[in-house]
Amino acid sequence: MTESTKPVRPAGFPNNPCFSSGPCAKRPGWSPDVLSDAQLGRSHRSKDGKAKIVEAMGLSRALLGLPDDYRIGIVPASDTGAVEMALWSLLGPRGIDVLAWESFGEGWVSDILKQLRLEDVRTFTAGYGEIPDLNQVDWSRDVVFTWNGTTSGVRVPDGDWIADDRHGLAICDATSAAFAMKLPWDKLDVVTYSWQKVMGGEAQHGVLILSPRAVARLESYNPPWPMPKIFRMTSGGKLSEGIFKGDTINTPSMLCVEDALDGLKWAETIGGADGLVARSEGNLAAMADWVARTGWVDFLAEDPAIRSCTSVCLKIVDPEIAALPDDVQASVPKKMDALLEAEGAAYDINGYRAAPPGLRIWAGSTVEQSDLEALFPWLDWAFATVKAELVSA
Repeated sequence: MTESTKPVRPAGFPNNPCFSSGPCAKRPGWSPDVLSDAQLGRSHRSKDGKAKIVEAMGLSRALLGLPDDYRIGIVPASDTGAVEMALWSLLGPRGIDVLAWESFGEGWVSDILKQLRLEDVRTFTAGYGEIPDLNQVDWSRDVVFTWNGTTSGVRVPDGDWIADDRHGLAICDATSAAFAMKLPWDKLDVVTYSWQKVMGGEAQHGVLILSPRAVARLESYNPPWPMPKIFRMTSGGKLSEGIFKGDTINTPSMLCVEDALDGLKWAETIGGADGLVARSEGNLAAMADWVARTGWVDFLAEDPAIRSCTSVCLKIVDPEIAALPDDVQASVPKKMDALLEAEGAAYDINGYRAAPPGLRIWAGSTVEQSDLEALFPWLDWAFATVKAELVSA
C-alpha cells in the first residue's frame, strides 16, 4: 500500500471515545469532583449514609415511573446478582418458560437447568441478531427473559406479548434497557439492572424491583434448596422490607452510591425518563443513517423493530472480506478495535467474545450523538486500513 492509496486519517476525534457496553460512558461533563460529598469512611447504616441510599432509590423510582406499590432496592453483585436472587428465590412452584437469544439469556437457561435443576422448563432460543417467537410463551407459567440482549443488539419490540391476566411471573433482566427504553411496569413482576449500564455508573451493585405479585410469591413459597445469605429476601415468611428501605443485604460502596446519585440528578436536568429515552433513540437513528450510507457494514439485527438503541451490534458485509477465510474475517473487528484504541478514537468496540465477529458500540443515554458522528469517519478509516492490509496480503 503506497502513501497515495492509504485511507485518509480523520482529523477530528470524539470528545469522549468511551463506547464500551459495560461499564459504559460516564454522563457528559462528569468529573471526579462530583464525588466530593460521598460518605467515605462512614457506615452505610449511619443516618447520612442511609439517607444517600434512600435518596438514590427514590430518584430511581421517580425516573423509572414505578408504581407506588413496587419495591426497589440495592442488592449485591451487579445485575447478575439481582437476576440470581430472583431465580433462586422465586422459581419452582410453576413451570418455567425461559427465552434466550444471546449469551446472558443463555446463562439464565443454564442456571435454571443445571444449577437449580428444575424439570418443568421450556426454552425458546434464537441466534444472535434474531429473537424467538414471543407468541409461544405460556403465561400460566413463570417467564424469564432479557428485555435487551446486550451482546446481540436485539430487544423485545414492546410489552404487548406479555399477558395482562398472566398467572406466572414476568421476570425481566433489563440491565441494558432500564432508563433508555420505556418499560411497561404493569406487565413486569421482577426487573433487574445495574448502574454501570445506561446511567454510566460504577459497577458492583445491582438493583432489584419487585411487583406485589412477586412479593406474594416470596411470602408464600419456600424454595427446597439452601439459600445463600445474599439471596435471602424474607424472614419468618415475610418480605424483609428493610432491603427496600435503605437497609442493604451487604455493605455497598458509598462512592458508587454517590456516583449513581450524580447520574440520576443529571438525568433530571435533561428531561427525566423521556429525555434519556430520546437521547438513546436519537443515537440509534444516527447510527442507522450512517449504516444506510456505508457499504461495508450492517446491523446484526436485520429487523429494525428489534434493534437495540443501547448495545448496537454491527456485522461486516463487505464482499471482499467475505471472500477471505473465516479466521481472517474474524480478525477484522479485532484489528479495527486495536487500531482505534491506539489512535484514541474509540475504546472497547469489538463484539462480545461469544457473539459472531463484529463491532458493538454503546449508544445509551450518556453517549453524545456528536461523539457518534465523530466516530463514524474513524470506523470507515479503520475498516479501510485493515481491509487494505488483508486483501493485499
